[in-house]
Amino acid sequence: MYILIEGIDTCGKSTQIELLKAKFDDAIFTKEPGGTEFGVMARELLLHSDIKSQKAELLLFLADRAEHFDEIIKPNLDKLIISDRGFISGIAYALSHGFDIDYLIDLNKFALDNTLPQKVILFEITKQELQNRVSSKSQDKIEQRGLEYLLQIQQNLIEVTKKLNIDHIIIDATDSLESIHTQIVEFIIS
Repeated sequence: MYILIEGIDTCGKSTQIELLKAKFDDAIFTKEPGGTEFGVMARELLLHSDIKSQKAELLLFLADRAEHFDEIIKPNLDKLIISDRGFISGIAYALSHGFDIDYLIDLNKFALDNTLPQKVILFEITKQELQNRVSSKSQDKIEQRGLEYLLQIQQNLIEVTKKLNIDHIIIDATDSLESIHTQIVEFIIS
């Protein structure tokens, strides 16, 4: 089974993924961008360079996605694959630049050889909690775009997932770590 864990920065994905690694020790854990050698370079460019063109940014994400699919996802489709972000995030961020949702879905399906995940776990965080978490850490290029931007991305994540009609769960990121972990595990094994 191929599963995406989606959510904006500071929502708690990384913490939960560490807990899942202990629970599903035979699973393949990966992330986008950064799950491949090319992805590490792409992530660095995306987060720390001054890319001016929104099309260039989109195409860099898509190039990473295609490489990640061929290198990590495709060879392991017979296993449990849990990815920290994926194409849904790619579409959600690209929507904020005014790209058409159907066009983005088509581009991402092309990059993924039409192989979509079976399940999506979405983290949803309140504005107040986001403010608390973001203010206590150094901010990357994406987080520097502000709270309203991040909250719009969160809404885009939910919209894209629903449009694709992928089996999903929306997790309240303000719940306790234990409650969130239990919800995720139950959703994965159901």
